[in-house]
This record gives sequence, C-alpha cells and structure tokens, in this order.
Amino acid sequence: MADVDAKPTIPREGEIVPRNIPFEFPDDIAPIWHAHREWSHLVNGASLTMPYLEPFLIATLKEAADQIDDEDVLESIRGFNAQEAQHYKTHRRYNELLKANGYEELAEVERGMKAGYDKLRRRSLEYRLAYSAGFETMTLGVTRWLVAERRRLFGDSDTRVASFILWHFVEEAEHKRSAFDAYRAVSGRYWQRAFGVFAGAGHVAWWARKGAVAMLKKDGVWWDLRSRLRYWRRNAEFLLAIAPSLLRSLAPGHDPRDEPDPEWVREWIAGYARSDQAAAPMVDTSDPLIPVPFAVTEQV
Repeated sequence: MADVDAKPTIPREGEIVPRNIPFEFPDDIAPIWHAHREWSHLVNGASLTMPYLEPFLIATLKEAADQIDDEDVLESIRGFNAQEAQHYKTHRRYNELLKANGYEELAEVERGMKAGYDKLRRRSLEYRLAYSAGFETMTLGVTRWLVAERRRLFGDSDTRVASFILWHFVEEAEHKRSAFDAYRAVSGRYWQRAFGVFAGAGHVAWWARKGAVAMLKKDGVWWDLRSRLRYWRRNAEFLLAIAPSLLRSLAPGHDPRDEPDPEWVREWIAGYARSDQAAAPMVDTSDPLIPVPFAVTEQV
C-alpha cells in the first residue's frame, strides 16, 4: 500500500513527466483573449497548427524508436510522446471553440495543414527527424521569451489561455532533448540537422501565420495600418527572441542540454510536483509578477 503521507517527488534532472492536466475552456471563450488583438491571433494561429504538427512529431519519434537500442533515448521518446499527446488534444479543444466563436474560416486553413503534413509524412525518416529536432530547437527560444516577457505578453489576459500556453512551453523545455537525441541515434548527420532547424521552424511559422492572418481578416483589420504595424512589431520581437537559440543550434557541437531552463520553468515543475494535481494550475494574470501558480511551501 502506498504511503499516503509520502511527499510528492520532484522530477529528477532530465526526467520527462506526462501531466494529464484538465484545462477546460467555456463554450463562449473570447478568441481575442488579450488586449493586444494581434498577439491574441498570433497565439491562436500557432495553436491551430498543434493538432497537425504534434501527431506528426509523435509518429516520427515512434518510428525512430524501432531503430534505437539506447534505453535512455527510448525513455525520453516515451515521455516526449506522452506530453505532446496531451498538448495537441487540449489545443484541439481550444481550436474548435475558435471556429465556433466567429472564425469558421479557420477550417479551410486546417485542411491545408492536414494536406501539408500528410505530404510531409512521406519524406524519409531522417528528414522528418531533422524537421522535428529543428522545430523543438525553436521552442527553446520561445519558452525563454514567453517566460521572460510574461508580464507584457500575458498580463491582464484570460488566465485560462495564459495558463494553458505557459504549461505547454514549460513541458517544451522539459523534453527539449528528445527529438535531438532520436535524430542523433538514427542519423546524426550535421547538414541534415542544420537544414532541419530552418525546415521545422519555418514550416510551422508559415502555417501559424496563415491562421493569424485569416483571423485578422475576419476582424476587418488586416488592411488597417496600425494593426499591421502591431502585428509585425510582435513578429519582430518573436524573431529576435528565438534567433540566438536558433543560431547556437547550428553549431556542429550543439546539444540542447547546454541550453539552461528559465528559473520560472524550474519553479513551475517543482511546484506542480508538490501541488494538488487534480486541478489545472492557473496563473494570476492580474499579479504584476505572474508568479508560478503554486503556493510556496517550506522544504524540510
């Protein structure tokens, strides 16, 4: 019988913990969940890609596992796939509400995404692994940006969307090595991996943009100069934020393990391990610091 008084175990270094977090969104959730309309739709556009991208990543790493003997890499792949499955299912629920709440045009963008990923699945395993590792490289820079700028990017926004997005990228940091290790175990060729950085990051960004633009057009602001400037300014911030990690990843000796995780991410992971895990962890977007959504406890 388990010891009911046992303290939750904080994950060890490098451990990937699947978390079935019950994020729920009301039927009437507002797609413009932040005062910055353009930022809301940039995030919404990225969310739209996840039910197509993440099953592709899962299938690719699962196929790679058949060629890998290293148990550490296999364990990492299992953790990666479990986390990504939770991500895309939650994104799918959110995306359905975007369409139901005024943006039915997104269904056409999704049809294009499906066709694009169906075609991508026919590429070689080496190419698909390089693409996967390349996309996951981009998420390292995204995570640091979202966390460092969380007060500006999520302050006074809908806590359900903010909490959901931040949870997703906490786990992106946690499984940052999985696709890279799978690629290295199956192939390891430098130039294919370097190309994958641009292929993975660029392809996902292209489809995310299609979704964002479709929503801005539906709002009737795509041709508004001020809206367009806000849109491109936030895009420029994003590119500047991820550029350093992308450039570092092009080094022949690159290893995602060398990329430090933000302190906020480490606090979130430790806090969740000590928390009541029956409830979704909601950040307080009205707090000027947007701290991790867990009470601080004394460690004995």
